[in-house]
Amino acid sequence: MVTLHRLNGKPFVLNAELIRTVEENPDTIITLVNGDHVVVQERMQDVVDRTIEYGRLLRRMIPPS
Repeated sequence: MVTLHRLNGKPFVLNAELIRTVEENPDTIITLVNGDHVVVQERMQDVVDRTIEYGRLLRRMIPPS
């Protein structure tokens, strides 16, 4: 889960596993796998960085085999 901000500044949490694409033109628009769109204040690279960090956190939680 990543914390982001709507254009009105209100924070929300997004399940990063549902992200299909992230575009910046000039607003950052996140398209989810179900086709919904979310417009956020964060820049595209910030969303990507937070999503990568979320994935790293999940992998650290998996016990070694």
